[in-house]
Amino acid sequence: MSPPAIAVRDLRKSYGDVVALDGVDLTVPAGSFFGLLGPNGAGKTTFIETLVGLVRADGGEATVFGHDVEREYRAARDAIGLAPQEFNVDRFFPIHEVLEHKAGYHGYSRTEARERATQALDRVGLQAKRDQQFSQLSGGMKRRVVLARALVTDPDLLILDEPTAGVDVQLRRDLWETVTDLNESGTTVLLTTHYIEEAERLCEEVAIMSRGRVVETATPDALMNRGTDRITARLRDPPATAPDVAAGDDRVEDVRMEGDSLVVTARGGGLVAPGLVRALDREGHELVDLDVSRTSLEEVFVDLTDAGRGGLDESTDPEADALTADGGSP
Repeated sequence: MSPPAIAVRDLRKSYGDVVALDGVDLTVPAGSFFGLLGPNGAGKTTFIETLVGLVRADGGEATVFGHDVEREYRAARDAIGLAPQEFNVDRFFPIHEVLEHKAGYHGYSRTEARERATQALDRVGLQAKRDQQFSQLSGGMKRRVVLARALVTDPDLLILDEPTAGVDVQLRRDLWETVTDLNESGTTVLLTTHYIEEAERLCEEVAIMSRGRVVETATPDALMNRGTDRITARLRDPPATAPDVAAGDDRVEDVRMEGDSLVVTARGGGLVAPGLVRALDREGHELVDLDVSRTSLEEVFVDLTDAGRGGLDESTDPEADALTADGGSP
């Protein structure tokens, strides 16, 4: 049986009195599209820095495809392609040279590096810009270069740290098409994002971090099923008070009238709705329209993280700049 893409046990890291990672346990299956969510200060940046060797953990262990990130640094690092949020690219090199240097850092010959740079630029649609300096590109093209650099070594694990922050809708769509194709061909993808709808749509499984810990790991559907849904039944001749049509159903938390609509708050709204419709019919209420609004992943995220309270602010993390430094060729 092949090892997981990422296996982390009791990973700990502190900066003085501030705890960035507080015993993180996490397993990312090989070949999965996995989301890592959390508010600023949750520890996501420090977690990534530990995987790529930019931060040494205070305790615990982390492996990438079975390679310890400290004892087997080279093997672990060669398996990872990292696309950080910040543009940490030399501004005055032609972009094909940026990619060739990256491939050379990982041990590829000059000829192989050129071939890989060409393939990566083709993949992100920048072959026509290969001789332009990074500084001459638009913001969207710069984001593509960062992705191409992550792909130039054909990594088994692609880490995307806020890849669509500040980009337009078309680039976001193109990027996800590229990344989804990579994942379907076997590349493991680890995504951090503040766009919760991206994780909801793309990820097979998500881990939610808060205050240096993983507080929950589940599929987006499983997480959303834990919240409450809103069932809105618009009635032809609405009564003055809410009819007693949900008695005895312990999934129902609230029933009330809002104008001409009966509004029911319940867990598993899609399962509650059919019984509600039958009960309304039995009592002679004519149904005009029915809508079931599921709990969003964003609502569950806020409940689990209690966002905005405590934690290490990654913008002030003393190691956070490592991901944006030119040295180390992340």
